[in-house]
Amino acid sequence: MTRRGAAEPGRVAASASTHGVAGVADAGAFLARLVRLDPVAPVRLRPAGAPGRVALWARLPWQVLVVRTVAGGPADVAEDVTVTAAELLAELERGGPALPTRRDAQWRWPLPPTRSHQVEALPVAEVRRIAEAAAGTLRTASEQGVSGRAVGQRALRDALLDHVAVLITPDRSPAAPVEVPQRLVQGVVRMGFLGAADGAAAGEGGNAVQVRVAGRWVGLVGPHGAAWLQKATDLAVTPLNARPNG
Repeated sequence: MTRRGAAEPGRVAASASTHGVAGVADAGAFLARLVRLDPVAPVRLRPAGAPGRVALWARLPWQVLVVRTVAGGPADVAEDVTVTAAELLAELERGGPALPTRRDAQWRWPLPPTRSHQVEALPVAEVRRIAEAAAGTLRTASEQGVSGRAVGQRALRDALLDHVAVLITPDRSPAAPVEVPQRLVQGVVRMGFLGAADGAAAGEGGNAVQVRVAGRWVGLVGPHGAAWLQKATDLAVTPLNARPNG
C-alpha cells in the first residue's frame, strides 16, 4: 500500500502496512472457517463500496467463491490486495495492524458482477435442512454403498455437490430456470453465513437466504455472507484425431 512519508530505520510506516480490518470478530470467524477448509487459502481484501466496510473474498475447495463484508478501520483497505488467510488470521488474533505479505498472484478467479437481482428468498431453516439431508446421504452411501455397490468417497462428494438442491422457475418467460446446486448450499452453511442454528427469527423475512443472479453467476446471500458460483459455459471441443500427424 502507498507509503506516506519516511519511516524510521527498521520500522514500516503504518499507512503502508495497515490491513484496514476493524471487524476483527467477524473477519476472524470467516478466516478461521476458511483455514479449516483450506489451510493455504488466499483471501482477497477489497473496498466494499461503502465507507468503513471491507469485503473479504475467498474460494472454497469445491469451486465456490464466498464473501463476507466486515467493518473497516480509519485506514480502510484502499486497494485490491490478496494475502494468505492464515497469516491475516494470525495478525488479527495478536491484535496487530500489519498487512501480511501480499500474494496477489495467487488470486486467479473472476468475481461476480457488482449488480445482481433477487429471484427468490428461501427460509434459513430450509437451507439448513437441505445441507443436513446431503450430509446424511453422504454418510449412508459411504457406509452402505449405492445400490449395493461401494462408491469412492470423492465420487460421492462430487455427485452430491453437483446435485441441484433448489430449482427456481421464473414467473415470466422466456427466462431460464435458476439452478441452485448443493455447492452453494454447502458454501453458506460451512462458512457460518446462516448464523446460529437456534437463532431467533430463523426463516423470517429478515433472516431469509436470497437467491440472486448476476450475469452467469448464481449466488446465495445469507444473513452473514454470500456464496457465488459461475455457471458453466459451453465449450468447443476439437477431436484429437483432427490434428495432423507428424
